[in-house]
Amino acid sequence: MEINSLNIYDKSLHFQEKAEEAKESKDKEALKEVCKEFESIFLSMVLKEMKKTVPHGGLIPKSTAVEIFEEMYIDEISKEVSKKDQGFGIAKMLYEQFTKGYVSI
Repeated sequence: MEINSLNIYDKSLHFQEKAEEAKESKDKEALKEVCKEFESIFLSMVLKEMKKTVPHGGLIPKSTAVEIFEEMYIDEISKEVSKKDQGFGIAKMLYEQFTKGYVSI
């Protein structure tokens, strides 16, 4: 549990650094990529929390390897969804907020 929260913290620091670099260079494509990365991180967090609500059970208990695989699978799903044109729309809205100056980094 503790390792996962550190991983999210590292990702958010990485996101902030990339966002600041995109702002300084005024590179719109880099800003779009940062927004898509944020959407991926956010979606991953949401899906992992949703997974926690599913009751555990069954005849065979889950091994640590299965739990790791499921977390990695959720991360990959969130990356693929955010890569699509619209994704969930979070990246697009965030990009618009940055470009219009409503949100500062």
